[in-house]
Amino acid sequence: MEGAMFAAFCLENLGFPPLILDMLAFNDDDHVIALYKINGFWGAIAKSNFTTLRFREPVYKSLRELTMSYFDFYFNTIGDKSLRAYSLPYNLNKHNKLNWRTTDNDLEEIGNNLNKIKHISIINQEQINNLEVAGDYLLNASMIGANVAGLYVPDSGLKKID
Repeated sequence: MEGAMFAAFCLENLGFPPLILDMLAFNDDDHVIALYKINGFWGAIAKSNFTTLRFREPVYKSLRELTMSYFDFYFNTIGDKSLRAYSLPYNLNKHNKLNWRTTDNDLEEIGNNLNKIKHISIINQEQINNLEVAGDYLLNASMIGANVAGLYVPDSGLKKID
């Protein structure tokens, strides 16, 4: 969340509105990205322990299309694909009273409000039942340079992170 807020602040300094989008996951961490739009196309900036969940070029016509660019790379540490939904864009200017750009105070209110806004499902139960597990090569490549202590550990599974 903090990485997305920082990216939104930086994008705002470049003339973009400070927008973030929440991606909901099952048995994994949610992911928040900073959004920007150039010539009608969406792009994103994010911080993640997974190298595949960061920057996206502004080439996506819709937020669904942008979100789906993360789908095959959004998995937990045992390889279960976990992305389930995305939020509508959330403008951080709604929280200017909190001085969100520079405060040292907790900004839990922003996270709570982000959780309350409409989220759009991207797959149904039948699709979930048929998902493939990410292969070891992709798991390893996605976690190059990861802080293992910061990785989400799923509730169950046979694999573990060394």
